[in-house]
Amino acid sequence: MCKLPLHHAVLALLTEGESHGYELKGRFEEAIGPQWGGLNIGHLYQILDRQVRDGRVTRSQVAQPDRPDKTLYRLTAAGHEEVRQWATSAWVRTGGFRDELFLKLFGASVLGADALDAFVDAQRQTYLSELAGLSRLRRTHTGDPLISLLLDAAIAHTKADLVLVEGAVERLAPLAEPNPGRSAAGGPRTHSGELHETPREASG
Repeated sequence: MCKLPLHHAVLALLTEGESHGYELKGRFEEAIGPQWGGLNIGHLYQILDRQVRDGRVTRSQVAQPDRPDKTLYRLTAAGHEEVRQWATSAWVRTGGFRDELFLKLFGASVLGADALDAFVDAQRQTYLSELAGLSRLRRTHTGDPLISLLLDAAIAHTKADLVLVEGAVERLAPLAEPNPGRSAAGGPRTHSGELHETPREASG
């Protein structure tokens, strides 16, 4: 489940008319496509409860003869205005680029050139496999403009990451160089290059 706030997308779905929870879940997953993932129904109801509380959505009960009453949600005028302002304003990145890729590049580089080479090779193969899968998926969604646009974005992002990773060995070479102040096992060295003995080693 993505941690991005989804309430505006739920409001956008309600601009098409009143709906109940499971219908909204299905419409969201159909509209956004396979790259986003499923929408947790419990989280969706939390969103709807908050929007009702904030006056952007109303709810009503519809009796059903052979099953529990159905709760329908409808957008209010305030909800229409909220989603209009959100949908027509520019998106600004606020969380920085907190990508584990960069943490892995850091970890591999401080372990040395061999570790960095191994990580880059493994990541390259992963990206190439992802691109092949995304390309196959893209060919099966040519009739859906929004999903095909999302897949194009995923392909472009993966290609950019591939280029970045392929240049990482050269660009991070200074970080991957051996540190003369450390031994291969990580122990401190003397100025002459010999390992210090610990008190226990000296007494043994």
